[in-house]
Amino acid sequence: MSLSHTGSVFRFIACSEIREILGKQAEDARALAELLEEVPLDSVYYHTHSYFLRHRFIERTYPNDFAEWVGEQVRDHILAERLSVVDPFDFKSLEALREELISIIDDHLSGLMSVPRAGFGTPFHFNRSRILEVPTGLETRTLREFRDAISEVDTSAIYFHVFEAHLRLQREENDFSAWIRTGLNLPSLADRIKALNPYLGSLERLRSNLLTMCDDELARSGRAETAGY
Repeated sequence: MSLSHTGSVFRFIACSEIREILGKQAEDARALAELLEEVPLDSVYYHTHSYFLRHRFIERTYPNDFAEWVGEQVRDHILAERLSVVDPFDFKSLEALREELISIIDDHLSGLMSVPRAGFGTPFHFNRSRILEVPTGLETRTLREFRDAISEVDTSAIYFHVFEAHLRLQREENDFSAWIRTGLNLPSLADRIKALNPYLGSLERLRSNLLTMCDDELARSGRAETAGY
């Protein structure tokens, strides 16, 4: 992985997704859980994390492919709701996320007399993907430059520096907050950006939240300079 920030310079990296069809499909929730146990972790990533890369402009009812399929095709809205509230950022590994999803499905099915099926709906098709880096050539050195870049950069760059950072760096800090903390020495703003939950909306909503936080900090700094601090 390329370094996105070195010292006082932040380099924006966009990304693209290459999808691979695994040839495995589930007709009901039981098969979904069984196949979840055997598919590669890249598939778990595809159906949870990169879901937001594929739906970057729209805030959807279900924030991952599993919940969406169970809700819309199987029409088991209780299970769909339980799968919807799983926040991938709460898990330090994809294996732990996989285990939680399987546990939720197994627990739900244990209380049912029969397993709901997709019926006339579409089976769940398992895929996996690879995320490829796409350098943008865009570099920033100040908060103002960073704010302006956020307003125009492709949403895939926002995805890369927030979602990918969680797994790539294996830490809670995303690329944006890490650079603002160490490169710009703005710990308060860094803490606010670090606390953003990217799963509560679309990538465009995440962009809007980032802009608001940067604008707040720039306005505060401007008032401080005017006051002579």
